[in-house]
Amino acid sequence: MSPSPDLTPARRLRSIFSGSVGNLVEWYDWYVYAAFSLYFAEVFFPGGDRTSQLLKTAAIFAVGFLMRPLGGWLLGRYADRHGRKAALLLSVLMMCAGSLVIAFTPGYASIGVAAPVLLVLARLLQGLSVGGEYGTSATYLSEMASREHRGFWSSFQYVTLVMGHLIALAVLIVLQQVLAPEQLREWGWRIPFAIGALAALVALWLRRNMAETESFQRSEADDSAEHQRSQGTLRVLLQHPRALLTVVGLTMGGTLAFYTYTTYVHKFLVNSAGLSTQAAALVNASTLFVFMLLQPLVGALSDRIGRRPVLIAFGVLGTLMTVPILGRLQTVQGPGEAFWLVMLALVVLSGYTAINAVVKAELFPVEVRALGVGLPYALTVALFGGTAESVALWFKRIGVESGFYWYVTACIACSLVVYVWMPDTRRHSRIDRDALS
Repeated sequence: MSPSPDLTPARRLRSIFSGSVGNLVEWYDWYVYAAFSLYFAEVFFPGGDRTSQLLKTAAIFAVGFLMRPLGGWLLGRYADRHGRKAALLLSVLMMCAGSLVIAFTPGYASIGVAAPVLLVLARLLQGLSVGGEYGTSATYLSEMASREHRGFWSSFQYVTLVMGHLIALAVLIVLQQVLAPEQLREWGWRIPFAIGALAALVALWLRRNMAETESFQRSEADDSAEHQRSQGTLRVLLQHPRALLTVVGLTMGGTLAFYTYTTYVHKFLVNSAGLSTQAAALVNASTLFVFMLLQPLVGALSDRIGRRPVLIAFGVLGTLMTVPILGRLQTVQGPGEAFWLVMLALVVLSGYTAINAVVKAELFPVEVRALGVGLPYALTVALFGGTAESVALWFKRIGVESGFYWYVTACIACSLVVYVWMPDTRRHSRIDRDALS
């Protein structure tokens, strides 16, 4: 099938923008829960002390995290059967619904146990949404981008992911300046969720005007019974064991390093390095901002030299530098030194984050691409990324904090083996092969 005649460069760019903005909103809504849980914990869990209230909200956050593999399966299957655009619309609609429920659910004092039950249901819905968003948006951006710039455009998935995190932090800081702590605890915490729901509606409107990818349109043109049955099925996905294992292997070290240096590092700088909470927050936000800007540069580099060399660079440097960086961070002298150490780690990490989505999309055929990207990724993130903080704190509690440094190093080294073993997907892309078939 020839390319769609109405898919002009301008419309292609608008579609990529719409997909990226939707991803930003999804991650804003996901992170805003963690940012504001300090204020709404007592609204839903009035009994017990402050710590027990926060533990309960954290447990609900973890439950949402565990829903991500299910979301990767459900929405990945939906995307492979009904289209990338349809799945992205459904994903942002689910996130909008979850935010609305949290924003307008009365507290425990008004409706009793129904309040925390509704909170759990909202987070389950958001967990499904985020789990499905990654694989579908990675597939969409990879298929929509031109072959020469696929790494560059796909990198915007992590640009918007980090931007969502930063915007959630910015909303928190603004509301802390505008409202008194009592106002934030009483009703102010609902504002960011209402903002998220409104932003999701805007993203929904933008995504309604996205073009479907040529790869999926070409796949839909094959109306044979066998092809229709193969779309989005685990049976067909399991026929690609090497690709599946590659996704697990290349994700393991990268996702653990990502959550270590973007999420856990804030607590690490306070609990282990002894920085103030304000200084740690400043280091975290400033390094994330620069990290966000690095993604398109590394993505564009992969378009020139290939995906595999960039991944190998992350694997080698991550294996060699993780223990020295974390060890030095533990005894850091001030926020300035902490900034440069975390920034060094994030520069290395960009070799994974900027291109991991496009690499996964280039591994799978069109009929199971969204499922192949989303499901094994979500499972690996749940096992390694989602447990990063718990494992780190366990090592600290038993008095062997450096054990976590070696754990991260070992996982990156395992991923390095995969990077060396795997083909360079830029030169052997299933997306390009599908286009020629």
